[in-house]
Amino acid sequence: MSENDEEKLVFIYNADSGIVNTVKDFWHKALRPSTYKCNLCAQTFSPFGMKKEWKSFLGTLNIETEFLHKDEFLNKYDVQDAKYPSAYFLRNGTLKLLITQEEMEKVASINEMEKLVSSKLNKL
Repeated sequence: MSENDEEKLVFIYNADSGIVNTVKDFWHKALRPSTYKCNLCAQTFSPFGMKKEWKSFLGTLNIETEFLHKDEFLNKYDVQDAKYPSAYFLRNGTLKLLITQEEMEKVASINEMEKLVSSKLNKL
């Protein structure tokens, strides 16, 4: 399958990459979780990495997944009006918004995140 034939689910965190940002995000989530600005991170990650339940769920999807920070997403896909966190569906080199920032921010549990992702993929 060539790169233009691929299908991929692309998740974007509302955070920038890099060790300094990672450390800042870790402490922000630990000390003031209610003010942390990335619900995708909050629901799917623990202080020790990706939650096992989320990783297991992703393994059941019949689609490749990619997780990017804001700066990485802009560098790779150049979507200037993107809002974060969110998720896009990539098919044949074209990105389509799959889960909006508003939808992502409403999720209150990992179970709800899984249901949201499944329902969006089923509509494709």
